[in-house]
Amino acid sequence: MTTPWMTYLLIPLIKIVVILVVLILLAAYLSWFERRILAFMQIRIGPNRVWPKGWLQAIADALKLFSKEDVIPARAEKLVFLLGPVLATAPALIVFSVIPFGPSDLLRLTDVNIGILFILGVASVGIYGIILGGWASNNKFSLMGGLRSAAQLISYEVPMGFAVVTVVLMANSLSLVKIVEAQKAQHVWFAFPGWLAIPGLIAFFIYFICGVAETNRNPFDLPEAESELVAGFHTEYSGMKFAFYFLAEYANMVVIASIATVLFLGGWLRPFPNVAALAFLDVIPPIVWFFAKVAVFLFVYIWFRGTFPRYRFDQLMALGWKVFIPVSLINLMAVGLGILLLGGPR
Repeated sequence: MTTPWMTYLLIPLIKIVVILVVLILLAAYLSWFERRILAFMQIRIGPNRVWPKGWLQAIADALKLFSKEDVIPARAEKLVFLLGPVLATAPALIVFSVIPFGPSDLLRLTDVNIGILFILGVASVGIYGIILGGWASNNKFSLMGGLRSAAQLISYEVPMGFAVVTVVLMANSLSLVKIVEAQKAQHVWFAFPGWLAIPGLIAFFIYFICGVAETNRNPFDLPEAESELVAGFHTEYSGMKFAFYFLAEYANMVVIASIATVLFLGGWLRPFPNVAALAFLDVIPPIVWFFAKVAVFLFVYIWFRGTFPRYRFDQLMALGWKVFIPVSLINLMAVGLGILLLGGPR
């Protein structure tokens, strides 16, 4: 028998702790996987000293950052300087409160009927952590990195938003749970939605590429262009404050991959969930399918880093404003017109 305090306090608190622990460990070990995969691509060994195969390297890195001297520049705006890493990290963690990992209520913290708006609103706060961190450092290189990041993120948030609205039109809902259920009901993933296959695929492509740019990853890592800006907006950060920025980057990668999985690849659904011949795949738990899809996206992130050279800043901005924004807007209009004329996906 469950009491109200268990339903509304204890159980949500346990879910919050589990999500935070798993996400922080995942972000920490994602750095280890990235270094190992890149080493494999470049015919190197990678981290292999701490425990067999370097399995505890992520823990060793965390302990190193905990023990490093935490320096604040003498002329920095101290309060804002301390607030920057928190503003960059907290939104990435908060977003997971509405992401469904499975069909059961136990596999999600909550389901709000405006989940997409909640995610877009909360995620947009993260840019302030980068801008304020760069400005408060009282370092011209950090400020330049922060301004570059602001220009980049604002530019790529627009086409990403159009891609998300495309999915909202297809599902006729802002709830992430209902978006997954709509993909099951329509027998398609929204990355390949039947008669809207081309617009759906375009929206999926735009969303993921813009997600790579939003997380400042190769080939769009201009805010941290080491060859030009030392270390970008976090040049003056050290110790755990630097670790928070590091955590924010990998946590945002998981966020982008998780949202892409929910919006375009059926979330926790197995491949072709309505095909009876593949019913044997149901023995695999839904949460495993969810994280398997997320893992594919994260591997592509790492694959990009080991493959593509960095864009020039003018190329980056031209791609966002002259290509992605017009294409995403035309694509959104095509989906809306198709739904209006044909009565929705079928």
